[in-house]
Amino acid sequence: MFESVLTLLAEHDDLQSQLADPELHANPARSKKVNRRYAELSRIIAAYHEWKEVEDNLEAARELADEDAAFAEEIPDLVEQLDTTAEKLRRLLIPRDELDARDVIMEIKMGEGGAESALFAADLLRMYLHYAESNRWKTEIIEQTSSDLGGIKDIQLAIKGNSSDPAEGVWAHLKYEGGVHRVQRVPATESQGRIHTSAAGVLVFPEVDEPEEVELHPNDLKIDVYRSSGPGGQSVNTTDSAVRITHLPTGIVVAMQNEKSQLQNKEAGMRVLRARVLARQQEEIDAAASLVRKGQIRTMDRSERIRTYNFPENRIADHRTGYKAYNLDAVMNGALGPVIDSCIHADEETRLAELGDPE
Repeated sequence: MFESVLTLLAEHDDLQSQLADPELHANPARSKKVNRRYAELSRIIAAYHEWKEVEDNLEAARELADEDAAFAEEIPDLVEQLDTTAEKLRRLLIPRDELDARDVIMEIKMGEGGAESALFAADLLRMYLHYAESNRWKTEIIEQTSSDLGGIKDIQLAIKGNSSDPAEGVWAHLKYEGGVHRVQRVPATESQGRIHTSAAGVLVFPEVDEPEEVELHPNDLKIDVYRSSGPGGQSVNTTDSAVRITHLPTGIVVAMQNEKSQLQNKEAGMRVLRARVLARQQEEIDAAASLVRKGQIRTMDRSERIRTYNFPENRIADHRTGYKAYNLDAVMNGALGPVIDSCIHADEETRLAELGDPE
């Protein structure tokens, strides 16, 4: 059983040798890739050794059970341990998304509901900032457009992780957040106390490690400059510092105006554009490889309603996994882990069914 791990053991040894070579660390991009794969395999190898030890102990207990009753008494517990360690190893052997270790760029946009939608977008931002803080991830606001009432019309946020292990990666956790988030509550502007339903959209893109990873030809870019504007559209700058970049082959458009200089806005725009193009390329690869499953949790339909936040009932519900809990107040303060774990678990279940027997 688990003979496939033997090839991973050899790969793990090879990666360990590479990491000991100073020349590897002279190439940051290559070093990062090797470290990520080594961290992923280390988790698998540790689980394999744990399973193998239990299997050996069970085999020994069965051989000695006829001679010593103490060994016979150990067998039921060892069988249970073997099932547990085997299940853990099976899950670790599920082929990972190669982008799992990546940092992400997240976009939150107001949707249906006007001013209330913008206020909810601000609440979602706060939720993700607290969740990132609980994971000791770093956050950086790249671009933000606020509403008159203190809400958010549109924001782009970079979230950077602290581990080379793909299982701990930011993308591994936040890739499930893309879609429409619906809120049901009494808006602050509602004088009659009626419950309203509004929505905000979330997009999540894996961050590009190195600019060279996604090649953007100058001839494929249309760059426009204009004056920055604030809430209501009034000009807030006397120079053409705002930048709009259009990637002609894909039609992807990125606009930046937060920074004071045109160069800074262009650099920020290119950073977001690379992430969006990388995500588009990955979606095309997945589709071509027929990996877009009917039951896939990380939907590529950005118009899909994925979650409802019901404030009167203090209820959070994920429509893809069936997860439901009555601790919305805690979730909005960053306790998002169980919700995301339900997505990870559901995705693993689908992949396990496709993977079949690992022997």
